[in-house]
Amino acid sequence: MTFIHELADWPHFSWDDGALAGALAAVRHKQGRHLGKMEGLGFELRAEASLTTLTDDVVKSSAIEGEHLDPAEVRSSIAQKLGLDVAGLPAPGREVEGFVEMMLDATRNFEASLTAERLFSWQAALFPTGRSGMNRITVGAWRTAESGPMQVVSGPIGREKVHFEAPAADRIETEMESYLQWFNAPPRVDPVLGSAIAHFWFVTIHPFEDGNGRVARAIADMALARADKTKERFYSMSSGIETERSKYYNQLESAQRGTLDITEWLVWFLACLDRTIDGANKKLASVLRKANVWERINLSPVNPRQRKVINLMLDDFKGHLTTSKYAKLAKCSNDTALRDIRELLARGIVEQNVGGGRSTSYRISVPDEKDSA
Repeated sequence: MTFIHELADWPHFSWDDGALAGALAAVRHKQGRHLGKMEGLGFELRAEASLTTLTDDVVKSSAIEGEHLDPAEVRSSIAQKLGLDVAGLPAPGREVEGFVEMMLDATRNFEASLTAERLFSWQAALFPTGRSGMNRITVGAWRTAESGPMQVVSGPIGREKVHFEAPAADRIETEMESYLQWFNAPPRVDPVLGSAIAHFWFVTIHPFEDGNGRVARAIADMALARADKTKERFYSMSSGIETERSKYYNQLESAQRGTLDITEWLVWFLACLDRTIDGANKKLASVLRKANVWERINLSPVNPRQRKVINLMLDDFKGHLTTSKYAKLAKCSNDTALRDIRELLARGIVEQNVGGGRSTSYRISVPDEKDSA
């Protein structure tokens, strides 16, 4: 089996411009319209939209690798580093802090050169204990020959299927020198295509013992920030990839076992980005709704328990609020929960759904919004 990095002309990629032109133009148009909407918002709304997007980016990029970070911890870490309100949010753990530091450095310092030392810092931030799970790994340096072949494998022991094998460790320094020289040079292709190429090329080299996927997506976000010419992120490519995770891995495997013509990978990347921006537009509507609710509430501030529960209800809250749910979320007694809810009812911040007794439940009250209970 031959992998793409074993071909004679590696890494001189090629693609069919004609097959990409329409999709690229459509994505660039959507990017422009989406960013235009964001520019039309006030500072606080833009900050909220960017905070929501960055939180999604970190959480979903980690989820692609099967690791699940607490969204509230991620939001807390990002908000703190950006000087935004962290009231009611939990203190983030070390792994969350490291991932957030990497993503913020990639997107907010997108104009700075990408260097080996910078990549070492990113990967080390992902593994603050020097371990991946129970295993000690090489951190802050390229992988070594001692770690063995870097393979993507599936199947039971003794009947494993090798989907991909990365270049040997003794090639990595030379491979990464070429990669970084290309990434830091003036772009010869549209920056969005550059993001797709950068992502694919990096994960194919697989220079680290662990964390390659997350670092690759940070690099892709860095390239997209260059394309957008803004430090603020208003769409999350990792969210799009996580939604299509199986296709993502299939496309990578197909391209890594194919020729140096990576048109199919680029077509998929552009289509995924297109769908990602559509999703971000829906998320923007949610941000605007949340902002409108808080604009009404802040005329007479609520207590910290109420603030926490309202924020949770305005995010991806499942079902409706009940007294017992409130008590669990706010970590208070049922009597305190009921008193808080009655205050919110009296102020018109929440309203009661149809039904009563033990089934009494509540939802956020939004003026002019049709009853969806």
